[in-house]
Amino acid sequence: MEKVKSHIVSWLKAYSEKSNTDGFVVGVSGGIDSAVTSILCAETSKKVVLLNMPIRQGENEYALAEAHIANLKNRYSNVSSHELNLSSVFTSFESAMPFDIESNGLSLANSRARLRMMTLYAVGQANNLLVAGTGNKVEDFGIGFYTKYGDGGVDLSPIADLNKTEVFALAQSIGVIEGIQNAAPTDGLWGDGRRDEDQIGATYSELEWAMDFDGNEASLDQRQKKVLSIYRGFNSANRHKMEPIPVCQISEDLKQ
Repeated sequence: MEKVKSHIVSWLKAYSEKSNTDGFVVGVSGGIDSAVTSILCAETSKKVVLLNMPIRQGENEYALAEAHIANLKNRYSNVSSHELNLSSVFTSFESAMPFDIESNGLSLANSRARLRMMTLYAVGQANNLLVAGTGNKVEDFGIGFYTKYGDGGVDLSPIADLNKTEVFALAQSIGVIEGIQNAAPTDGLWGDGRRDEDQIGATYSELEWAMDFDGNEASLDQRQKKVLSIYRGFNSANRHKMEPIPVCQISEDLKQ
């Protein structure tokens, strides 16, 4: 994966220089995607600010994020970090709602991601930094497993052309700490430690297979048919995230 790493690092550096920015800000969750993204950004030698933004976070996720941040600051002199505990801000947000947001778990989870996005952009703008996205190919272009205007709100996406298996392979080659490499993938938005697989109903390797499937469905076993149905369901429901915002086109004669 050395060639892949070098290509992404060069791409990141060139984009930053073209945009006249000083580097990158990355939200660190304790997961594999943000760990890989932050190391790739650090490899550019540009300024990198890592943010740990807990919102009623599980202890294990928080500890992994802190361990990764400490590891990177030890390895790279261009990396700094801030912990911004957003739990009280989120509580205030909940209290201001004219309805019980707690009763809608998905709305609550997505609001967490959007609050973190706002924080990343505030820090990025204040320091002339680009917000680096952490989504992979399966999440971003397969099942749309991200929050619209949350973790989907970024300036650039360095690993969005790598599937999850490739992200894990890259993580091993660039020295992501073992605790993160061995942890089950989770979006960290629910506060109960649920894994991505629990939410989706399929593993990332299964989803990668479904994303590339172009064969005879009659030959599939029951599990493969189930996975293909899961993939297609998410892909259809979340298509609005993966396509440009629709614009109502108005002809010139209507404007007369």
